Amino acid sequence: MTARRIVVVNGGLGQPSSTRLLAERLGAATSDALLEHGMEADVDIIDLRGLAHPLADAVVTGFATGELRSALDALSAADGVIVVSPVYQASFSGLFKMFFDVLDEGALAGTPVLMAATAGTARHSLVLEHALRPMFAYLKAVAAPSGVFAASEDWGSARAEQSLGRRVDAAATELAALVAARPERASGGAFDDVVPFDQLLSGP
Repeated sequence: MTARRIVVVNGGLGQPSSTRLLAERLGAATSDALLEHGMEADVDIIDLRGLAHPLADAVVTGFATGELRSALDALSAADGVIVVSPVYQASFSGLFKMFFDVLDEGALAGTPVLMAATAGTARHSLVLEHALRPMFAYLKAVAAPSGVFAASEDWGSARAEQSLGRRVDAAATELAALVAARPERASGGAFDDVVPFDQLLSGP
């Protein structure tokens, strides 16, 4: 059974948070959906809360180091990405935006992405279309047709949980299909095919 790398970007600031909970559910649902395609999922969750200070440094200096560099590299190597942000002032959080501001150019080009958001009220549900989708279109990612929005009323009652569960499963199924249809990434490094300098000097 082949494996696919799924990276989940959790923009939640609380601990615990509904954003983290939705991120976990989407990751698990995508893993289950990939099994239907004969693939296992290696799911890695990136919590932006712990990267706040390195992100601020990277925005100011232009260089990402340490745990932030590792997180950006993991995202660039992913076969599929799930992003979940809380809604602040009718858009994604500033911390969430900072993470994608310091992402290497072209890192998400052609990568399937499932977008999700959480908020206190359903009035913010269009944030997926007016904020997240345009950003990932600019980054040249392949956005899954369905996003998942969860307001406060989507948690707690059995009926609400069932409705949210159906939306999570539907979106995860779409992401899994996009990931399964994409050729597997090469395992080698970016410079594996570079000819050593001494060979270039020695001629043909």
